[in-house]
Amino acid sequence: MTAPLIEMYTTSWCPYCTRAKRLLDHKGAGYTEISIEEHPELRTEMIRRSGRRTVPQIFIDGQHIGGSDELAALDEAGGLDRLLSPAAAVAQ
Repeated sequence: MTAPLIEMYTTSWCPYCTRAKRLLDHKGAGYTEISIEEHPELRTEMIRRSGRRTVPQIFIDGQHIGGSDELAALDEAGGLDRLLSPAAAVAQ
């Protein structure tokens, strides 16, 4: 079983990005950080995928989770652990 693919569009100065990364780090979840600061051309991709212009934008196995607030709400509701479990990646 493999861990889910987590992608997060970020900037270095965004406190919400830091908050989301801290939560995922606490969960022991690996993620790919996509800096739209270092790669501004990827902002268009982020907007196309998420429909949003703000960072962070978080995807788990291609599913748009939203930003930091949505990630925290998902965790509080118990849904984040289910998405992060290797069994969730296999079930999709």
